[in-house]
Amino acid sequence: MENDILDILENNNKPLTNEQIAQMIGSTEEEVAKIIKGLEKENIIVGYKTMINWEKTDKELVTAIIELRISPQRGEGFDKVAEKIYKYSQVKSLYLMSGSYDLCVIIEGRSMKDVALFVASKLAPMDNVLNTATSFVLKKYKDDGMIFYNDEEDSRQVITL
Repeated sequence: MENDILDILENNNKPLTNEQIAQMIGSTEEEVAKIIKGLEKENIIVGYKTMINWEKTDKELVTAIIELRISPQRGEGFDKVAEKIYKYSQVKSLYLMSGSYDLCVIIEGRSMKDVALFVASKLAPMDNVLNTATSFVLKKYKDDGMIFYNDEEDSRQVITL
């Protein structure tokens, strides 16, 4: 039953009440509430989120993907370096990677200059950071399973460089 509830929560775009979830899985509202509370307490459900297409608003926002090559700390591995990085409010996501770099950092800023200053002043000078490579997101087509451009008007927009 837990996996059914998790699937429903993850795959529905709008918040559902415990009563609605209970009807979907053939359970009671009380049982669903108890299970969800337990999943939150165990940190299996780590949060609830609304996805916003900021490109359709007047808010200026730049997203960047920064690849970091780092030297892991003895006895701590990558975790201590990652902990220092994820505490910055600009950091939206942080992943340990296999391949040609170690950490993938996704950040948001008001401008490309803000992002560049963050990388130059916060990430690059860290003792364990060996190399950084920054790429800027030009347009989001799909993010976290959500399609951002799916109507006729949006699909006609063309990005040229």
